[in-house]
Amino acid sequence: MFKDHKRPVSTDTLIGQGTLSEGKMNCEASLRIEGEYRGDIECKADVIIGECGIARSNITARDITIAGKVYGDIVTKGRLIITPSGHLTGTITASTVIIQDGGRLNGMCHMDSAADAKNRALPESDTTHHHAKETKEKSRQAG
Repeated sequence: MFKDHKRPVSTDTLIGQGTLSEGKMNCEASLRIEGEYRGDIECKADVIIGECGIARSNITARDITIAGKVYGDIVTKGRLIITPSGHLTGTITASTVIIQDGGRLNGMCHMDSAADAKNRALPESDTTHHHAKETKEKSRQAG
């Protein structure tokens, strides 16, 4: 009679619009912020800053999506997505960064991909860049 329907994993913790919360947050499950949060966030799952959300936080999480505003540093081993309405002011450390058209990043970005870095030889672009430099120098000397 009753079927066991499993919902896709969704937000387990919500800071709703109109709510201001402060402190340090540690969470195991996904977090969505539609209100305002001030303080560091450490999450083992995903963090979503909704379009109305503001986070004045350093955030560490698996995957992070920013559709609102974040003022702080981001650390993720997964993916950071800044949507068209998203604004980030801070430093990013991530393996994948996606900034959609209209999204804004004011800060620095460090790309981490430990597995790729160990298995990769010198990129061809480095040798191409070096060759292009030599060609420019030769053309300057010639004329």
